[in-house]
Amino acid sequence: MSTTQPIAPNDVPRDVHHLGDFRATPRLLIIAALALPVGAVAAVVAWALLRLIGLITNAVFYQRIDTRLVAPGGGHDHWYIVLLAPIVGGLVIGFMARYGSEKIRGHGMPEAIEAILLGGSKVQPRVAILKPISSAIAIGTGGPFGAEGPIIMTGGAIGSLFAQFLRLTADERKTLLVAGAAAGMAATFNTPFAAIMLAVELLLFEWRPRSYVPVAAAVCVATVIRHPLLGDGVLFPVKGALHITPVAELLCVVTGIVAGLLAIVATMLVYAAEDGFRKLPVHWMWWPAIGGVIIGIGGMIVPESLGVGYNIIEAELDGSIGMDLVVGILIVKTLIWSLSLGSGTSGGVLAPMFMIGGALGALESNIFPHVGPGFWALVALAGVLGGVMRSPFTGVIFAMELTGRFDAILPLIIGASTAFALSSLMLKRSVLTEKIARRGYHLTREYDVDPLEIYFVGEVMSRDILSYESDLTAAEALEVISGVEPDNVETRRQMLYPVIEGSDTLVGVVTRTQLETAVHEHGGDTSLQELCITAPIVTHADQTLRETANAMAANAVDKMPVVDREDSTRLVGLVSLTMLLEGRVRDVREARESERVLRLRVARPGWFGRTQ
Repeated sequence: MSTTQPIAPNDVPRDVHHLGDFRATPRLLIIAALALPVGAVAAVVAWALLRLIGLITNAVFYQRIDTRLVAPGGGHDHWYIVLLAPIVGGLVIGFMARYGSEKIRGHGMPEAIEAILLGGSKVQPRVAILKPISSAIAIGTGGPFGAEGPIIMTGGAIGSLFAQFLRLTADERKTLLVAGAAAGMAATFNTPFAAIMLAVELLLFEWRPRSYVPVAAAVCVATVIRHPLLGDGVLFPVKGALHITPVAELLCVVTGIVAGLLAIVATMLVYAAEDGFRKLPVHWMWWPAIGGVIIGIGGMIVPESLGVGYNIIEAELDGSIGMDLVVGILIVKTLIWSLSLGSGTSGGVLAPMFMIGGALGALESNIFPHVGPGFWALVALAGVLGGVMRSPFTGVIFAMELTGRFDAILPLIIGASTAFALSSLMLKRSVLTEKIARRGYHLTREYDVDPLEIYFVGEVMSRDILSYESDLTAAEALEVISGVEPDNVETRRQMLYPVIEGSDTLVGVVTRTQLETAVHEHGGDTSLQELCITAPIVTHADQTLRETANAMAANAVDKMPVVDREDSTRLVGLVSLTMLLEGRVRDVREARESERVLRLRVARPGWFGRTQ
């Protein structure tokens, strides 16, 4: 006997008590505990990297043994040292990349993203060693780069290596990788909040307690350890009151637009340079040395454009920089950074963006009204970060933590958000994601609520289903299917049939393939009781579409019986993969279909004088 009797909707109650805002399990505490030593080691590595940069810079440009961070090309060098040092540094990096690991090429963050998304969060041990050394050589020999990208990659490598020695999932390895990366960044700049924001906006690709809590734990530990090693003050302290007026806030939009355009130009220059280097008839191993030629020439024109340039950033932010140097930094630093980065050398993005953005704002301060020391440099700095990295929250928080200017939060939001909007409209990808796209991969940085998480199985499942009594034979079951009316498309496409006893007691399920095989090979006399799968994968009407989709993927099925949560033998419906797409259909409809919900009505004479 078979039945296609619809199951009444009232028989499917919805209970949401088993669902929560977050899927947090006690395991997140274990991963958070593992993140603590990762954060500690990342802080020490950040300190060591900065000291190594200082050591190389002092040795090359000042011929002395010292580990303090100093500016290369400070006016005390022979011209040939400024010219040749970046070339030699590029040669060394090229050899390290070819005979060590090609992963050390680039500015660190795209490589970290690629390891997370495509490599199962597994980083080679040699990268953890070669990346900081190659970056220290690049920066110490005059490269116009920052230390943050390399320390993000190195800290991530430390977290990944630690995770690879343990029995962890790929998601847990990702969490520890990002914990190390964010911890290294926090230790470098003393910006714990910005480091966490960067992790959320750029590296984690999720917002969940299982990843946020360990990352926050690692960042806090790294920041605490940083204080005795590198100090606990802000990196670029700025003093003086701000007098922010509505006019100044409106001009922050202009600053954001200009900063966004500068970010677009810089991004395009990086990848135009990369395209140009690919056309050269030489092996990529020699490209960093050619990039070193560009750096050396730029250093001879504007020596202050070499190196990390923290002293220049500080001068921009406190308003003590001269206009000649501002123009030189704005032009020369942008060109040598973008063109040499395209050569595949090793160096970071953030510090150069600080300097370039600060120079833009310092230039604007000659036109815009005075608000306070370094105000326009600060807003432009956040704008360039928002435009280049497409991470406006990180740009705002970074600018405040670097300077202690928490009273400038609104202008910073205006500038960074404006630049972010412009960059998003005009460029498909950022300087951080274009490299991944050029390798044939795609990632999206848009995060929204999964529509499959909002809707329930009971809203999309089919209640009018074809089911069989367990005493039917396979031949009889096939005969029922052949007798289904042609216009009953849903039943003819069902393909999975519940086997029941009584009215709705589920015994198992049987597929059409099983029925056809039984008829062709065994004559069709086998009963469905013997033929059916007695422990099918099931779901519940009050389960979200996302959980059901996950269960389908994990068990390689595309249809599932829906049973009562309290009584797992009571059949209430059937759900298929196609039905799950209804959640996506509703999401697309909400995004594309426009409607006017409210209308204004004009009062006509006599309306207010009407009586009932």
